[in-house]
Amino acid sequence: MDRQFWTYLGWRGAQSLVIIAIVIVGSFLLLHLVPGDMVDVLGGQRGDMDAEMMADLRARYGLDRPVLVQLLEYIGAVLRGDLGYSFRNSTDVLSLVLQRLPTTILLVVCSVITAVFIGTMAGVVAARHSHRLIDVVISMVVLVFYATPIFLTGLGLMIVFSVKLRLLPIGGLMTPGFGGNWLELVTNVVTHLILPVLSLSLFYIAIYTRLARASMLQVLEQDYIRTAYAKGLSTYNVIIGHALRNALLPVVTMVGLQIAELFGGAVLTETIFSLPGVGRLAYDAVFERDYPLILGVLLVCSFIIIMVNLIIDIIYTLLDPRVEVSR
Repeated sequence: MDRQFWTYLGWRGAQSLVIIAIVIVGSFLLLHLVPGDMVDVLGGQRGDMDAEMMADLRARYGLDRPVLVQLLEYIGAVLRGDLGYSFRNSTDVLSLVLQRLPTTILLVVCSVITAVFIGTMAGVVAARHSHRLIDVVISMVVLVFYATPIFLTGLGLMIVFSVKLRLLPIGGLMTPGFGGNWLELVTNVVTHLILPVLSLSLFYIAIYTRLARASMLQVLEQDYIRTAYAKGLSTYNVIIGHALRNALLPVVTMVGLQIAELFGGAVLTETIFSLPGVGRLAYDAVFERDYPLILGVLLVCSFIIIMVNLIIDIIYTLLDPRVEVSR
């Protein structure tokens, strides 16, 4: 790796720090512009807290201080690696988020792999048989996937495969009280993840199918493809060895752009299927006005999304050597 590559990484690192700073400040200010706070939620739930007790709680947790003072204190805590304390869960935010994060990462990674693989293969098949029956069928199916909201897809899959056919678990990451060897554990988790992964990935399968089809049609018209056929290469070698690599470039770019959307979709999916992930944690934190937890989830997810986009940029340069990393 040459000096230009390390310069690029340094530049992107600086950009990432600025973006994270904007996320911290913007999220903090937006949350504090919303009327009410955690003490209001506690007062509404208990019903026996008067104004004096609520004022004491706000003073104890520092919620009565000016917003700017709270923001500066929060930034200082983040720089020390302290994301705050979740009062509703009685634990520090970082530990709670890291405890739930593997489930969300597993869901998102499996959904990305499923969507990219199926979408790309369907797009290649549709492009190879352009304007024929199989192309029309694939286009109609992915249009249905694209037009169906994620939450409706999840509920439909649950009703069909869990309630009616009883083939797959209705929710959770694994069977409660499950005990077995590692192979049985993996099988149990995979079985529970099938419906959530399908629910989250079907929409993106439609996007990648259309994108791969359009990109493949464009690549198949290039001169080097005709040259490869003229040399006597088989259709398989031309499609897989020559065309597919260049056709993947727009797909890889789209993956980087949609990572944030996948984390957003994970909130709905985890809520529908009762998965103990960061998305479900954020959903509960919003209704409980647990500001430190909401900010912690936003900060950790933003960091992951930024790192994934950096990795996507590097993968892009490996797929197409003509692209050089630069500022």
